[in-house]
Amino acid sequence: MSSTTAKYMTVIGLECHAQLRTESKLFCSCSTAFGRAPNANTCPVCLGLPGALPVLNRGAVALAVRAGLAVNCTINPVSQWSRKNYFYPDLPKGYQISQFDRPFAENGHLDVEVGSQTRRIRIQRIHMEEDAGKSLHEGFPDSDRNTHIDLNRSGTPLVEIVTHPDIRSSAEAQEYLQRLKKILEYIDVCDGNMDEGSLRCDANVSICEPDASEFGTRTELKNINSFRFLGAAIDYEVERQIDLVESGGRVVQETRLWNSDAQRTVSMRSKEEAHDYRYFPEPDLPLLILDERWIQEIEASKTELPAARRLRFVDQYGLSAYDAEILTSTRALAGYFEAAAGLCRRAKDVANWMMGDLLRLLKEDDADLKDLSNVLLKPEMLSEMILLIEDGTISGKIAKTIIEEMYRSGKSPEVVIEEKGLKQITDSNEIERIVDKIVGANPGPVNQYRSGKTGTMGWFVGQVMKATGGRANPRNVNEILRKKLAG
Repeated sequence: MSSTTAKYMTVIGLECHAQLRTESKLFCSCSTAFGRAPNANTCPVCLGLPGALPVLNRGAVALAVRAGLAVNCTINPVSQWSRKNYFYPDLPKGYQISQFDRPFAENGHLDVEVGSQTRRIRIQRIHMEEDAGKSLHEGFPDSDRNTHIDLNRSGTPLVEIVTHPDIRSSAEAQEYLQRLKKILEYIDVCDGNMDEGSLRCDANVSICEPDASEFGTRTELKNINSFRFLGAAIDYEVERQIDLVESGGRVVQETRLWNSDAQRTVSMRSKEEAHDYRYFPEPDLPLLILDERWIQEIEASKTELPAARRLRFVDQYGLSAYDAEILTSTRALAGYFEAAAGLCRRAKDVANWMMGDLLRLLKEDDADLKDLSNVLLKPEMLSEMILLIEDGTISGKIAKTIIEEMYRSGKSPEVVIEEKGLKQITDSNEIERIVDKIVGANPGPVNQYRSGKTGTMGWFVGQVMKATGGRANPRNVNEILRKKLAG
């Protein structure tokens, strides 16, 4: 950090939009499936045709309540729908049904860790709204450009999670978004696919002197859809504002976009061009009234959150904080670990095999770590393999071959061992015959060992393992070799 940068405090607030994992839209029965042909998932309601009336999706409300509870919000028993009026080609009604001054959830928080410091980021509000459609821009140069409108996304249910301006660095902003994404995925509220727009973020950024009585003028960075872009956009914007102030200029309130190719923010519209949304209560929908008992049922059924599960893995299974962090990175990974550890009662071994070989294989296949249901290597197969190592049927080295074969074929460890002839040799007489043959064929290394160069022991062990295809029991090999080499 430069001395100039150190003169200023960075002030950041985030507005995160998360699509809810419903099969149908917020106010109609159209599908929310991603990737359909343009405008295939539409009807008179989400096309905004005259006379079409909205009907609220109860499942979307349940997911929104679940999200609010997961980030420690108070759920308001009564909230109100409002019309947010603005005119974009991909907003067919000319307004968006949202919530304004009476949201369904308020006053939450999320704790984030950056380095050794834990910071509490307060969440001001969460409100529900419908998503807009999508404008697809094609053609270059500008004179030949065409814009197409796809309204498949129009009406998809969203929650917008708005923080207070409590964030003080791009690192904190990234950590907050990562924690939030993980929570929403864990509780099955949002799939978190940022590339598809299921989770996106706006950042309000300003600077001021540390002892200032008021924050500086903020700019809004719109529609950021990756952690890396969020950090880069904030860092650039902070430097831009500092340079502007230091040169005698002033920051103006405006909306800016992040240009990832140019690695800079660019102005989208100024304060003078900003929309007056003219909110007013939605006349086609009554107040949203949530039954207290229903809220309690949702809360009672909530999934264990990542932070709590991470701490439990350390306490219950004796894992390191690092191992617990990796194994709880997705709900599917954490469930896989607990299933395997529960069967073989060797949690650390399960963690080692998962974090080493299993994650390597999954990465090679570019597998989705949020859903391991299609992985052929099941938790019970991993636990069986670990028990076979423990009872001496196979060695750890052989197990590396076995786990990859199980992953590729779905065959049990016993079947793989039988088909490939990988059962460990524990018969001392058989191992002794092999050792005698190797010792007899290598008088030079034998004499070196007996003259005090005991480092040659490793060479002899390697020769025995090579002769047995790695199947000889290492402990037996070492014991027999020591006796033979001692003369």
